[in-house]
Amino acid sequence: MFEDTIRNELFHVYYKRWITVYKEGAIRSVTMAKYLMTHQWLVKLVPNMKVGEMTRISYQQLLNDYATEHERQTTMDFHHQLKGAVLDAVDEGLIERDPTRKAIIKGRTPREKKPKYLNQFELHTLLTHLNLRQEINWDWFILLLAKTGIRFSEGLALTPKDFDFTHQTLSISKTWNYKGDGGFLPTKNQSSVRKIQLDWQTVIRFSQLLKGLPEDKPIFVRTNGKIYNSTVNDVLTRLCKKANVPNISIHGLRHTHASLLLFAGVSIASVARRLGHASMTTTQKTYLHIIQELENKDIDLVMRSLSSLS
Repeated sequence: MFEDTIRNELFHVYYKRWITVYKEGAIRSVTMAKYLMTHQWLVKLVPNMKVGEMTRISYQQLLNDYATEHERQTTMDFHHQLKGAVLDAVDEGLIERDPTRKAIIKGRTPREKKPKYLNQFELHTLLTHLNLRQEINWDWFILLLAKTGIRFSEGLALTPKDFDFTHQTLSISKTWNYKGDGGFLPTKNQSSVRKIQLDWQTVIRFSQLLKGLPEDKPIFVRTNGKIYNSTVNDVLTRLCKKANVPNISIHGLRHTHASLLLFAGVSIASVARRLGHASMTTTQKTYLHIIQELENKDIDLVMRSLSSLS
């Protein structure tokens, strides 16, 4: 009797309850926001679909309808966020067969993406166009992200005491809640807590810049604590245009940093530690195209070495 009641419940109502029970408090707020957005799309696309009515055809139609307004990767994410709840409903006997089986993921043609990173010459050109005044501005923030590869939220959370100028290190131990109401938050994962070695030029520049600033107050966040990613991206866009280099995003500075290290021959393990990745697998997936390019260079080097032996 109870099963029949839930079987006749609207699917978006069931999904909202599933999110509350299984996801609330177990995932980061950013990820939670994605699940809640998926719920909103269910309300829009299938407002009257009941749990027990879901079939392979109705599920595929739901994906197709979502795909008309989204790229393929976004549709894939939508599918993954739904699948857990749907499979639980199958396990509970509310849906007879797995409707997600053999689902076909469609989507709009991706828009032309911004370049993800700059090469060494382009980065050097960009940095020479920074306006590094005596007082703190976003140009200083851009310089630091380019030199360290830290995440946007990690950079915003930096305080003067995170800099150890004697040992030329920068401690990453927190992030800034720029998507909420400000304030410090934990890092993305335990691996993100790390010390990053700084080059001597950066040490000299920042040791002068930070003199007299409160030790435990964020360097780049002003009084109200509200920072928008788009604000800093706009600054970077203007700088890229001025320097006549490809227009990258703030996150692109992280990609640029990692790419230059890999091309310089730094090991994947060291790059992963510097970026604060949970595992080398993340680094390998993110920079697969560069790693493959380097492997091709290695093959040429191996062949040249072997041919010289004859």
